[in-house]
Amino acid sequence: METRAVIFDMDGVLIDSGVHHRAAWRALLDELGVAPAAADTWRLTIGRPSVEAVPLLLGRATSWAEAQRLAARKQEHYRRLAAGGPALVRGVVEFVADLVERRVPRAVATSASRHDVDGLLTRAGLRDRFEVVAAAEDVSRGKPDPEVYLLAARRLGVAPAQCLVFEDAVVGVQAARSAGMRAIGVSTAHTETELRAAGAERAVEDFEGVTWPA
Repeated sequence: METRAVIFDMDGVLIDSGVHHRAAWRALLDELGVAPAAADTWRLTIGRPSVEAVPLLLGRATSWAEAQRLAARKQEHYRRLAAGGPALVRGVVEFVADLVERRVPRAVATSASRHDVDGLLTRAGLRDRFEVVAAAEDVSRGKPDPEVYLLAARRLGVAPAQCLVFEDAVVGVQAARSAGMRAIGVSTAHTETELRAAGAERAVEDFEGVTWPA
């Protein structure tokens, strides 16, 4: 089917916020006196809702209440660190503007909270560029479950098979592919090899030089 719509993840795709997320997780672990199992353990959190990432980062099972409490604390650290304003992935402003001009339906589908999505995209000058935002509160299952992408497509009124997803996370690519959508990786968090192994048709470092149709 012809690709008619574009759905973006937010962190690592629109907003280059990986540095703030990593620092927030480190601050949480420091508070808990927990040393990460490895230097790249934070990668287990990429693309997942914070409440689901907590036990993975701690390396042990947690109660739902404990996971919620620690996830909320991590979000406090993240908001403090990100208060100086978001950094954008290179070329994304121009690419989204081109989609707007061509009247290509656009959505954001993210594991972030609606509070963070609205705040970050507003400060970045991008919030009004998207007709649809599907955030963590809108779904019951996080990525790699396809729920958030299927919801975004439904709200756009476009069939999943007609949607193209840009994702930086392996679990996000898996979610998009499970939804029956095309996926292009953005290698801000994972390598092209990892993203292609998850199902991405290709990967880009950023959006400079990316044109529609992609």
